Amino acid sequence: MRTTVLLAMVFMLMPLEAQQKAPPAAAGAVETNPVSNAVRKILERQSKNMVAAVAEMPADKFTYHPTPAQMTFAKLVEHMAGSNNFLCSKISGTPAPTEEKLSETDPKEKLVVALKASFDYCTQALAKVDDSNLGEQLTLFGGRQASRAGAMIALTNDFADHYSMAAIYLRLNGLLPPTAKPKE
Repeated sequence: MRTTVLLAMVFMLMPLEAQQKAPPAAAGAVETNPVSNAVRKILERQSKNMVAAVAEMPADKFTYHPTPAQMTFAKLVEHMAGSNNFLCSKISGTPAPTEEKLSETDPKEKLVVALKASFDYCTQALAKVDDSNLGEQLTLFGGRQASRAGAMIALTNDFADHYSMAAIYLRLNGLLPPTAKPKE
């Protein structure tokens, strides 16, 4: 009998406990700009990883490339900075920063500064982008047409592609990429 009374009390209290627990603040909430916000979050994380990967590579290895057909590490950094500036300009509708033309023969310091500046520009340029015009057509590389959403996806795909290349180049030189290092 005592067990039955205890079980009855537990079952009676369960709905009360469930009513007292407040739902999470975001439960059921609809995010206003899910695509733009996701791109900004990816930008924040990837910019740290990519700059750290480039900083990890010793200056004397910036001429390294695994095969003759592949770009040098310095060319990859030059490409990353240019791609960031171009795509973030297109996505945001703001002019890309005027910059001194980079070359794969530039010193590491200059390339790192340019890469950081490209991520700073993207952060600033994308700060006010919203999802209201994702379908608007933009002219991208080689005159190819893509929607603003497509350009945003291309930007985040570039981050993944460029970071994976940098990570491989680091590993081929006996170095760990930032995301493979033990957490401190």
